[in-house]
Amino acid sequence: MSKFMEVAANRDYSKEWQAPGSFPWIFQRPKEPIAGRPIRVKDNYTRCAKGEQPYWMPAYFYESNIVWPDAMEEHPVPEVDGYDWWGVNWMMVESAGGMITKPETRTIADFSNWKAELEWPDLSRVDFKTDGQKIQNMLDPDRPHIYECVEGVFERLHELIPFGESLMAFYEEPELLEEFFQKMADYKIESTKKVFENYGRVDGVLYHDDWGTQRAGFFSNEMFREQIMPATKRFLDYVKSQGKFIELHSCGKNIQYIPMMLEMGIDMWTPQLFINEPDFLHTTYGKDMTFTFPLMIAPDWNEDQIRQAVRDFVDHFGENGRVMCWIMVENFDQKLEAIAQDELYHYSLKYYNKLYDRK
Repeated sequence: MSKFMEVAANRDYSKEWQAPGSFPWIFQRPKEPIAGRPIRVKDNYTRCAKGEQPYWMPAYFYESNIVWPDAMEEHPVPEVDGYDWWGVNWMMVESAGGMITKPETRTIADFSNWKAELEWPDLSRVDFKTDGQKIQNMLDPDRPHIYECVEGVFERLHELIPFGESLMAFYEEPELLEEFFQKMADYKIESTKKVFENYGRVDGVLYHDDWGTQRAGFFSNEMFREQIMPATKRFLDYVKSQGKFIELHSCGKNIQYIPMMLEMGIDMWTPQLFINEPDFLHTTYGKDMTFTFPLMIAPDWNEDQIRQAVRDFVDHFGENGRVMCWIMVENFDQKLEAIAQDELYHYSLKYYNKLYDRK
């Protein structure tokens, strides 16, 4: 067992480990219950994710609980400069609000040697049960519980070795690369099963794997289908077999991959802001996939302006019942956000009652 895995295996997971103010810590915080809705918030959220005629348009993030285990050390725990259980060296970039692998970090000398050199996490040594009990106590039972499954099969590859070498493996070692991705799919299935078994009810999985730049995807469609899709689909097939919906987090202008996303069973994509055109996505794929689009609230708007912007958003994107609204307020003004949330619920409830002929 590696020294990094040994650290993970010997943590006291009855304690909270994440750094206050970090993304995992924020996701783990308890949320106030949402009362007075015609159906449970989790049921409505799932309806929207699956395209099953929601009662109102969900307010993204506000209406969900994220299951982010401390015991899943895909990043350093706590999330500050340090190593994960693969031995990858991470560093916090405050300006980006997140972590990146330290430049030129590597855990193996060369990709061609991964079978001999790479030490895989031994999940049997980790106390998921205690961590799961702790995390469950912070989850609102009325909200959907969504497992944040970070570091997908491609992301993990370029975290183990430099990014350029990862891309070269697609050309130089395609068969070995397929073996790596398939073994990584085995690991993702095993680790996700631990979450399903130990963290209470899980309604959906938010799968992370960044596939593109601000201009286009990293891979041709043919390369994606041949080398990214098989292992990814096998993991996602497992998630679907357990009755969960699938949301994709994939940064980059990745519109070109949507037909394959649909083939893989992905229900929902939250596209990277400002580079993936919401109107095109809604018009072209809005009946087949759920999207989260941003609604930007200016800090100087009055209440009437906020409520009108929300109504315009619902009118523009509501017709398929497959859009969630990500309310974004400069300076994180909670009063302005609360006004937008109130209008989103009440206006979209009327909108969908009329659209679906509900009394």
